[in-house]
Amino acid sequence: MSTLHLIPLLPFIVAIFIPFLYKRFRSVHTGWFLLPVPLIIFLFMLQYLPFSGDPFQEVMYTFEWVPSLDIAYTVYVDGLSLLFALLISGIGILVVLYSIYYIANKKDEPLNNFYVYLMMFMGAMLGVVLSDNLIVLYVFWELTSLSSALLIGYWFHKEKSRYGAQKSMLITVTGGFAMLAGFTLLYLMTGTFSIRGIIEVADQIAANPYFLPAMLLILAGAFTKSAQFPFHIWLPDAMEAPTPVSAYLHSATMVKAGIYLVARLTPLFGGQQEWFWIVTGFGLFTLLWGSVSAVRQKDLKGILAFSTVSQLGLIMSLLGMGSAAFHYGLDGGQSLYTVAVLAAVFHLFNHATFKGSLFMVVEIIDHETGTRDIRKLGGLMAIMPVTFTISVIGIASMAGLPPFNGFLSKELFFEGALNAATVDAFSGQALMMIFPVIAWIASVFTFVYSAMMLFKTFTGEHKPDQLPKHAHEAPIGMLISPAVLASMVIFFGLFPNLLAYTIIEPAMQAILPGLTAPGEQFYINIYHWHGINAELLMTLGVVFIGAAIFLNIQKLERTAFYAGERDLFNWFYDNGLKGLISGAQKVDGIQMTGKLRHYFMYMFTFLILVLGYALITTGSITIDFSQTAAISPYLFLIVAATTLATVAIPFVSKRIPAIVLLGVVGFLVALLFVVLRAPDLALTQLLVETVMVVLLLLVFYHLPELKKESFKPAFKLTNLVISIGVGTVVTLVALSAHAFSTANPVSPISDYFVENAYALAGGQNIVNVILVDFRGLDTLLEVLVLGIVGLAVVVLIKYKASGGDGV
Repeated sequence: MSTLHLIPLLPFIVAIFIPFLYKRFRSVHTGWFLLPVPLIIFLFMLQYLPFSGDPFQEVMYTFEWVPSLDIAYTVYVDGLSLLFALLISGIGILVVLYSIYYIANKKDEPLNNFYVYLMMFMGAMLGVVLSDNLIVLYVFWELTSLSSALLIGYWFHKEKSRYGAQKSMLITVTGGFAMLAGFTLLYLMTGTFSIRGIIEVADQIAANPYFLPAMLLILAGAFTKSAQFPFHIWLPDAMEAPTPVSAYLHSATMVKAGIYLVARLTPLFGGQQEWFWIVTGFGLFTLLWGSVSAVRQKDLKGILAFSTVSQLGLIMSLLGMGSAAFHYGLDGGQSLYTVAVLAAVFHLFNHATFKGSLFMVVEIIDHETGTRDIRKLGGLMAIMPVTFTISVIGIASMAGLPPFNGFLSKELFFEGALNAATVDAFSGQALMMIFPVIAWIASVFTFVYSAMMLFKTFTGEHKPDQLPKHAHEAPIGMLISPAVLASMVIFFGLFPNLLAYTIIEPAMQAILPGLTAPGEQFYINIYHWHGINAELLMTLGVVFIGAAIFLNIQKLERTAFYAGERDLFNWFYDNGLKGLISGAQKVDGIQMTGKLRHYFMYMFTFLILVLGYALITTGSITIDFSQTAAISPYLFLIVAATTLATVAIPFVSKRIPAIVLLGVVGFLVALLFVVLRAPDLALTQLLVETVMVVLLLLVFYHLPELKKESFKPAFKLTNLVISIGVGTVVTLVALSAHAFSTANPVSPISDYFVENAYALAGGQNIVNVILVDFRGLDTLLEVLVLGIVGLAVVVLIKYKASGGDGV
């Protein structure tokens, strides 16, 4: 295992020690112990940056995990994964630092839980972007869903936190299941889970009937994760999480996981018109929907949430437009479509910087004033000058104003949309004409909500009577992280080409491999002034129209559009979930009667119907006694005794004799195993039976005597029919199986275990090898279930002991 393998695992390893550090060093903030983790990862990943400007050298290491299932822990670094790894670790440094001051005065906060979840999330995100194996990627993918839900629900005593955590979990995990199905289809087509391996045979599987379903299923996973319309509704409710979480998960990392997946699989699906239209269409609509919805928000975090939805749509649409480069090529030079990919990569980086700083600034405002409601805020420019300065930089970049980095990527976005409208890609030029229109309208609304954030918070009349706290500037510790991000917004706005061949071009090569000749690179030169052209005129239009709307915002605020803050798609989610729960309860009410005999009736009836149908329709019922062994008199005696003991049980009216008779049946079965020369089974049966009889005697000794129950004849007749049916079907299955093996001699499965138990697993006890190795995963999950049940019991007992309601 290489050092690179340890990068995603390092946060998980450190997370194990957090509870001990938190308990042992209560006087030291736990965050200080964790700050080196993202720092080490960031410094380690920096070594892969091509500072010389030469073509990127890809790195891949493989550690075999489950070779028989083609599952390997393969870590792969190319331009795309490096960009994300640097964002995850770099933003992670600032978020951990910010969180130290953010939670500094909250002594009653369970910091150990917070940082365990945060480290879990960091490791999972690194695993997603560095994994080359789809199954490993999926495991890390779902870990991001789990850890993010735990972080969103960190303040679990708040109903909104629980609601937001549940919603994000349900939507993203459902998408994850769809994505797993898509991965499975890819495996069926290619015979490998390796992303590299699948991309190499992309041309051979494009006509496969599984290709389109796989694409749609994978996109479902990507869209849910990256909050694309209509799956975006989980993101605004996820804002109930602590602000460091919002700044980390919802601006720079988790919501970009879907973007990463689309970019990673563009070499596989790019060039297909379905991919082009779906990714571009959903992206553009999400961009427009998010920007319009952001204008309706009154909470600063709500504005940023819908702003994030909008910006994610922007990046997604650019990746969709750029994917057409695989179909049309570079037409002798830089393709019209590669500009879109360039804009996507550049804006991915820019969005992380300005949105991360804005999330932190919003929490500073909340921290120092007691509210995030823009209707109560105002006049904070003089009171919080540093916060105001950072906000101006971040908001101006978000609005796409020069000289900040957001302006540059927005201009490239306009260029990409205009390029798409000038060509007849996939015979849809008429439809593509609206691409720049949507881009421009969404940018106008982006300018409007950016202006609302800035002017309603920092200018106008100060309203101290409406603030829960006396407003003042934040402590220096909380300002460091957003100030660093704001500095990056300025720095990379003034010197964007520092990223050109270190970050952007290698990422483009990863998204659009094979389009350039070996050793050649995409040409990248980003600059502010490119003359008076369509992009500049569109920007001027955004500023003038956006300013006009904002100056008349009071008229907008009196409309029903502004009053309705909540996204209407929440109605479908809420009522859909209620209907699902109600329907499940009704179905459960039919079968879950609380009576064991009913459950057995359902199971046995199902058994009779399924096996009976299979035996009859396949003509498998065959009886052949030609090669049966002789039955010794002992067997007749044991079977007769077992039958008598079994029949006697229902007629016993006391518990203890019933348990004894039950034990007799068990011990006779053990004796049967002895006669049939299966000593290991006999020994196991004896041990289990002895323990069970003793336990049952101890437990049932204290219970009241059995009461004689009376049943209607119809009930007894039903039970009789089911009992005869089960006996008949099982007997027929056994006889038919014997007849089949007689007619078609096959090697028993036990031969495989005899031959391979030592060779493959190194064990001489075959039963142990089967339990621990051959069906080790099954055993592991059984142990996991028992562990979860045990934890649940402990929690319920502790809850009851602490004075909670009845368990």
